[in-house]
Amino acid sequence: MNFLTPAQVIQGYTMGVFPMAHPEEENTIYWYEPEMRGIMPLDGLKISKSLRRTINKGEFEVSLDKDFPAVIKACSEREETWISEEIQSVYTELYHDGYAHSVECWFEGELVGGLYGVAIKRAFFGESMFHKKTDASKVSLYYLVEWLKNNNFELLDMQYLTPHLASMGGLEIPQKSYLTLLNRALR
Repeated sequence: MNFLTPAQVIQGYTMGVFPMAHPEEENTIYWYEPEMRGIMPLDGLKISKSLRRTINKGEFEVSLDKDFPAVIKACSEREETWISEEIQSVYTELYHDGYAHSVECWFEGELVGGLYGVAIKRAFFGESMFHKKTDASKVSLYYLVEWLKNNNFELLDMQYLTPHLASMGGLEIPQKSYLTLLNRALR
């Protein structure tokens, strides 16, 4: 039985909070509102020369929303995860409702990377990414940013800034500044 609902997740995002399952407490989901928020400026994505070559070579077949359940499952397959079965179930419902989206990277017919998140108005809330082949998650992020720009999005929320995302142009901003950007994107 789910205690978290798709409507609660949407409401949380619009308020600047997001859910994560606690990795050590089975069936426990907390809401997070970091004091410093990770975002990716849509005009600030940094692509290295080697990544640009990979993109230009077309090494990966990239798709949007082709296999959301496989992407969220692959994202959850790590030693410590916040993507519980309940989170997977609720976000898959959000996918079927048209809110959650995935970008998939395929190599020789196999899913080797991807990411997923939730779109509300002009804000995209990135949840997680994975790769099984070098650069697959970076290529997924590149195509996500291109899709967001082509569809007039204003905000790519990454929740927390990791060194990986910082190397690609991600920034950390105070929650108050984040809420200003969020409110503008939701208008």
